[in-house]
Amino acid sequence: MVQAIVLYGRPDDVTAFDKYYVETHLPIAGKIPSVRNATWGRLATLDGAPPPHYLSAILEFESIEELKAAFASPEGQAALGDTVNFATGGVCLVIQQDG
Repeated sequence: MVQAIVLYGRPDDVTAFDKYYVETHLPIAGKIPSVRNATWGRLATLDGAPPPHYLSAILEFESIEELKAAFASPEGQAALGDTVNFATGGVCLVIQQDG
């Protein structure tokens, strides 16, 4: 199993980010092929301090090859390209493989 973890920085306008993410970006990202499971959520810290990222999304794939093919697909490219429309706090994509 391999995961693509998308970390979004705190946006300039949280309300606008949340609205766009749920109503526009999730339907686009939902078309990425070969995703076995997907979750997302707003981030917090145990001590209540502001976390370094606002929101994360985790997409699970069977293999690194499937992940690479999924993000190279037109649907994957559309999801990646859409981030400039709402991720004013920046976005970071990292890969996690089972250890």
